[in-house]
Amino acid sequence: MVRLIALDIDGTLLDSQWRLPEANKDAIRRATARGIEVALVTGRRFDFARPVIDAIDSPLTLIVSGGALVKNREGTSLVRHLLPAAVAREVLEGTRAYRRATAVVFDRPRAAQVVHEDLDLSNPHRRAYFDRNRDFIAEIVPLEDALTEDPIQVMFSGSFLGMRGLVSALRGLPAATRCSLAITEYESRDFSLVDVNRAGCTKGTTLAEWAIGQGIGPADVMAIGDNLNDREMLEFAGLPVVMGNAVPELRQMGWAETSSNDEAGVAAAIERFALRDDAV
Repeated sequence: MVRLIALDIDGTLLDSQWRLPEANKDAIRRATARGIEVALVTGRRFDFARPVIDAIDSPLTLIVSGGALVKNREGTSLVRHLLPAAVAREVLEGTRAYRRATAVVFDRPRAAQVVHEDLDLSNPHRRAYFDRNRDFIAEIVPLEDALTEDPIQVMFSGSFLGMRGLVSALRGLPAATRCSLAITEYESRDFSLVDVNRAGCTKGTTLAEWAIGQGIGPADVMAIGDNLNDREMLEFAGLPVVMGNAVPELRQMGWAETSSNDEAGVAAAIERFALRDDAV
């Protein structure tokens, strides 16, 4: 029996135009009305996820920043797994060649949640991100001076191949054993995200911590995702479901598959596995 549904946001809950299909909203409403807990499990910061949260008129658990935080709707942090500032500093010092692609993210009310040293606005993906998040962004030179407290994560973004090079560099750092990497790739858009979180902190480990704390075992968890940073979450769930638009690495795992995010695949999966005997 499904007691908890864990949903990735980008590429999963949202369609390819970052819209929330009505069918997905309705399926979540019907699931929560049955007493099923629904958790949005995302790499997004809480405030970057807030428009999606606000569009869903149902109870939600919010696991954000790749598992670093669990928050309620009001933004109060219920669980925090922050990256030690000393580790963040080592990561920054070891990736100077990628400084224009780098940000440090903090658990703060609003201002200076995301700190850059030099935000490259010539990149269209970064320009769009800045336009949506300008109230939360600050610049500090050098970026190491921003580490006055433990951050949520160090975040990198850039081209597909550029970020693959960064991942190789990160894995070669002395600090590699003291942090976790979450990788999100959009090869067709030539864009990738790499988040450096606290060691052992992933979407999957925090989902497991939260579910078990609620008395819910893996067998009663369904997780739906589409990208590399969803893998640990899907591995934890007794019922892992991958989107029809998922990256090949996930689609090759032999897990259940639903339709794409442009076909309301989340709603189809919830209907199939959690609401199959629900009255229409």
